[in-house]
Amino acid sequence: MSDPKTEATQVDPAVWRTVWTVLVGVMAVLFDTTIVAVALHTLASELHASVATIQWVSTGYLLALGVTIPIAGWAQRMLGGKRLWLAALAVFLVGSVLSSLAWSAGSLIAFRVVQGVGGGVLVPLMSTMVMQAAGGRGLGKIMSVISLPAVLGPILGPVLGGLILQHLHWSWMFWVNVPFCVAGFVLAVIFLPADGPVRRAPLDVVGFALMAPGLAGVLWGLSNTSKPGAFSRADAFGPLLAGLVLLAAFVAWALRRRGRALVDLLLLRHWPLASASLLLFLSGITLYGAMLLMPLYFQELRGTTVLEAGLLLIPQGLGTLVSRSISGRLSDTIGARLLAVTGFLVVLAGTLPFAFADVHTNEWVLMAALFVRGIGLGTVTVPLMALGFRGLERHEVPDASIITRIAQQVGGSFGTAVLAVILTGATTAATSASALAGAFRQSFWWAIGFTAAGVLISFALPGRPSAPAAEAPAVEAPVPAR
Repeated sequence: MSDPKTEATQVDPAVWRTVWTVLVGVMAVLFDTTIVAVALHTLASELHASVATIQWVSTGYLLALGVTIPIAGWAQRMLGGKRLWLAALAVFLVGSVLSSLAWSAGSLIAFRVVQGVGGGVLVPLMSTMVMQAAGGRGLGKIMSVISLPAVLGPILGPVLGGLILQHLHWSWMFWVNVPFCVAGFVLAVIFLPADGPVRRAPLDVVGFALMAPGLAGVLWGLSNTSKPGAFSRADAFGPLLAGLVLLAAFVAWALRRRGRALVDLLLLRHWPLASASLLLFLSGITLYGAMLLMPLYFQELRGTTVLEAGLLLIPQGLGTLVSRSISGRLSDTIGARLLAVTGFLVVLAGTLPFAFADVHTNEWVLMAALFVRGIGLGTVTVPLMALGFRGLERHEVPDASIITRIAQQVGGSFGTAVLAVILTGATTAATSASALAGAFRQSFWWAIGFTAAGVLISFALPGRPSAPAAEAPAVEAPVPAR
């Protein structure tokens, strides 16, 4: 007689084909942002633009992502998952080729917006298609695979970007996307299951008019806080406040429309999704916020190049590789709570040495700490991403994908903004190497504080998974018109 618990963690080979197919396509999207981030000064010089102007190469992409993510669920209901995936991948491919051919800062910014539109659909759609295909089985194992680029992108992206800038023309930062996009497109045509019947549903125009600019305003405002003046800047405080007001209005609108809203916020009554989204917000702060500090620590305090700093961060990626598959298997059996608490504690332990480091701290000690930190990040991220989909019906998965993606996106932007403000304020008065080291230590203590908050909140997560039959989403449930 078969063991139901073992059956619940088994993954059908057809599901793995879907997983690897979408993973190939989305690799370009998740590495693209971090590769470009290290090249802004080079782009400003090559395209004869100011740093303030060239910042829009990243900001425009970020805003396009923010505007597009909310409509991914509606677009899937209208077109079907496979058709939407192919269309979004084609848009990202076109944006990448055009970006590599850009002749000015303005043209590059415009083409990056095209990339952002494609990427804003691909990332949440990846989770949706995989979760719907899995039918609630082996979510931890699956998430340990599809979360890999999201975790490694901020670590390996700067290394790849540094290598390209050191040995090749800057346009190759965008040409590297092309093989992923082409291979992903071919694999999707062959392996993704054909779309079933779709139901034409009107777009929630009011919801879109509130949520898309609201999310874009928050992301734009947070991205501007790294400039002098931080939150007191008009281009930071203004968009941030306007974005929060629009998002609050969207919440009020969505709760009135219930299942007909652009994104069904009533899903947050589902505690696994609500708790996972909150902790994914904090993990975004922990990952991306600290990833702002660490390269700057190596470059500004220890005098390394961009490429050297990227290479020094590789142990964190290796730690993530070690832990992600283990945590994926364990999350299907012991649940997310114990793994999240343990993972955040390990992240805290791996960050702690940086809170005591100075210019003379042994690099091997710091690299060992980064390896430990990577183990913690892999342990946290995988079970949280799987937890958000536990117990959901098939038609609820698209909105859950959008909610969890936004939580990570805003968490990363918030963490980067807050730690940038703290670091800038602390380094302004630093007139010596020891004072500069003290400024970095102060910033790392804030990162540790965010991580400690994650430890405490993790105790509120659901415990061990329930019986498999109760958890599997109703894969054949009809999709209600919205």
